[in-house]
Amino acid sequence: MVDTKTPGDKTLSVPAKTLTLKPRVETGTVRQSFSHGRTKQVVVEKRGKRRLGGDAPAGESHAPEPVVAKPAPVVAKAPSRPSAPAAPRAGSGVVLRTLTEDERSARASALADAKVRDIEERRLAEEEAKRRASREGIEQAEREAAEARRKAEEERHRIEEEAKRKAESEAKKRFGEAEAKTATTTTPGTTTTTARPAARPTASAVPPARAPGVAADASDEDEGPRQIRRGPGGAMRPAVPPKTTHKPGPQKERGRLTLVTALDADNVRERSIASFRRRTQRLKGHASNEPKEKIIREVVIPEAINIQELANRMSERAVDVIRLLMKQGAMHKITDVIDADTAQLIAEELGHTVKRVAASDVEEGLFDIVDDSTDTEPRSPVVTVMGHVDHGKTSLLDALRHANVVSGEAGGITQHIGAYQVTSPESGKKITFIDTPGHAAFTAMRARGAKVTDIVILVVAADDGVMPQTIEAINHAKAAKVPMIIAINKIDKPDAKPERVRTELLQHEVQVESFGGEVVDVEVSAKNKTNLDKLLEMIALQAELLDLKTNAERPAEGTVIEARLDRGRGPVATVLVQRGTLRIGDIIVAGAEMGRVRALINDQGVNIDEAGPSVPVEVLGFNGPPEAGDRLAVVENEARARQVTSYRAHQKRENAAASISGMRGSLEQMMSQLKTSGRKEFPLIIKADVQGSLEAILGSLEKLGTDEVAARILHAGVGGISESDVTLAEGFNAAIIGFSVRANKEAAAAAKRNGIEIRYYNIIYDLVDDIKKAMSGLLAPTLRETMLGNAQILEVFNISKVGKVAGCRVTDGTVERGANVRLIRDNVVVHEGKLSTLKRFKDEVKEVQSGQECGMAFENYGDMRVGDVIECYRVETIQRSL
Repeated sequence: MVDTKTPGDKTLSVPAKTLTLKPRVETGTVRQSFSHGRTKQVVVEKRGKRRLGGDAPAGESHAPEPVVAKPAPVVAKAPSRPSAPAAPRAGSGVVLRTLTEDERSARASALADAKVRDIEERRLAEEEAKRRASREGIEQAEREAAEARRKAEEERHRIEEEAKRKAESEAKKRFGEAEAKTATTTTPGTTTTTARPAARPTASAVPPARAPGVAADASDEDEGPRQIRRGPGGAMRPAVPPKTTHKPGPQKERGRLTLVTALDADNVRERSIASFRRRTQRLKGHASNEPKEKIIREVVIPEAINIQELANRMSERAVDVIRLLMKQGAMHKITDVIDADTAQLIAEELGHTVKRVAASDVEEGLFDIVDDSTDTEPRSPVVTVMGHVDHGKTSLLDALRHANVVSGEAGGITQHIGAYQVTSPESGKKITFIDTPGHAAFTAMRARGAKVTDIVILVVAADDGVMPQTIEAINHAKAAKVPMIIAINKIDKPDAKPERVRTELLQHEVQVESFGGEVVDVEVSAKNKTNLDKLLEMIALQAELLDLKTNAERPAEGTVIEARLDRGRGPVATVLVQRGTLRIGDIIVAGAEMGRVRALINDQGVNIDEAGPSVPVEVLGFNGPPEAGDRLAVVENEARARQVTSYRAHQKRENAAASISGMRGSLEQMMSQLKTSGRKEFPLIIKADVQGSLEAILGSLEKLGTDEVAARILHAGVGGISESDVTLAEGFNAAIIGFSVRANKEAAAAAKRNGIEIRYYNIIYDLVDDIKKAMSGLLAPTLRETMLGNAQILEVFNISKVGKVAGCRVTDGTVERGANVRLIRDNVVVHEGKLSTLKRFKDEVKEVQSGQECGMAFENYGDMRVGDVIECYRVETIQRSL
């Protein structure tokens, strides 16, 4: 945009006619536009030349060339406030007025807006330039890619044409030899004479000097370009070349087959390109009919797979798979699921190899990885203390640990499994002890202790001898194939008989060293701390013989000895690390629970950073309390942990559903269900402090069940009694049992409001006995008959308003009024009922002794005959118990 102003004009104020005198130099301002929205104002001067009349050349008749002066900086600031008003020119009739304040502010705002617009236009221009540069770069890349494709296409066409030319030359050599020989034997004169009348009837118009070759070319109008044609007037005009639609390539050498071309010696008969194409297609067709080599694949088959997925894994058609199944007599759709055995048969029938996998494969590599013998180092032995209840197991362990665990046990008996470490005073080596309960209900705890141990210490009281749980501990040790050390305790008592203990052990195939066997026995006293050093020495000697070694630098493996739900710390698991080292931050899996180790606490209650082999620790960080006896493993990431726990949780749910539904299967199971269909159930909700105690309680209650009554466990868990437990108990009218736990304030208030009974126990004896009594109340009582006496009917009297009355004589025993009677006729019971009347003469009596006569009447029955026998008896109700 160009804006020109001429402020230098001189004006004479003449009213009628205006005359203007312009100087030789005319000045003005011009606004120049540049890229990116930039503009600039410059001053332009126009200088006119003084010309004489007729002297100016023709080339100088144009306007004078503009001269660009130096840009005036004051032009850019033209809208700003002037320093002083411009004085009017002398002789001018125009008076310039001073700008007002509003005009100055309006001009200032306009200038500010113009600056903003300039900045915005500059920014938009820069963005447009960037977009243009990016677009040009993309277009340049596309052009280069197109050029590369064009060159590759040309190269491919060149190679194809070269191959075609080679094939044509080969065909020319192969098929044109016989035709070439025939053409050479024919003379040129004969060819010309014969071809001319056949090719063109007007051969007389042709000059006789024309060569034979030219005549032959003119006779074939379809071959060769025609340059000139003559029109009707004889004028020569160029012939329009025919339009060709075929791709550019080598010219076709051969024209139509005519008599001239057939007899021409110069043109040789060749195979056409179409013939070569047909030949190539025939060869390709034969090649495609050849059988292809079958690709043998390794097909991974899970426990269940649908037909479509199986076909995809084999790269076969699904219809082929269905066809094979139909041959085997099975009709399936493409979406049907088949088992792994059928899928394996199909895959092997189609020639593929099979790799069977199962859902349990996710657990592979978690446990039992063999350690390298070069990386192992000695570890502490794990010793489990077992024996009958009240034989002094915990007291012996307290004497070794210099602790007093017995005082904290309810009822003076151990009801929890515990793990501790003791340092041997002589060798300084650590020994891990596991204390197990001795009560009959804690069989599973003793079995867990025997599985994780290296050595079993069998504690037998010298004054009590071998008891049932002692025999059970011997069986656990034999099943675990671990060595035993017999500790004969309580030798300080006056009635202690150690020799009797050794003799009784012989009955269970345990032969001590003093009797010529291999089992070590030590006489100890936990109360007086007698021979404790000798017991530790025997443990160390047995551990040396076992040569216990493991790799401490590998990921940890262990066993959950006990688990509970702590109100302040959440799920807490007591874990015995068996291999490797467990560290804070490790991702762990135990049963159907996973977590990250947040804290490790040893048996002394001290937080530690890591736990090596044979070290018992409390682990915090599980998502939920695991089951006691679950194996613990450290995995590499959370994805693997979730995969393993999801599989185990699914298996756990399936097992629970199977146990509840009963899973009708065999005839024996159906008969047992029919037998237990009328069984009464005693609903219970059980909450315990630890998993081991809960397991023992559930096992004891299961043993109490009979065919008539059984305990139905609605819910069993670890932790305190909550409001949800009370709500569940209210729905099923169940009792709530708390073992070493209490109900919170809200749960206790809800139970009191809804009339739900909550019973608390600390000793498992009391819990089992009370539930046994309550279940006994559900048993149907036993009815027992007691014979009172017999009477014989001598005469039957018909009395008005009373009915028939039998006159009887009591033959043996007594007859009581209101007792149950049977009327026997010819040794067949005719009627059973009760006596309504018993009279002796005219008086009502309670009973009649043997040998006396009396009158009897039955309730609602009157068919009595002479000679019938009346049997009198009493029914007693006896309450049953489990």
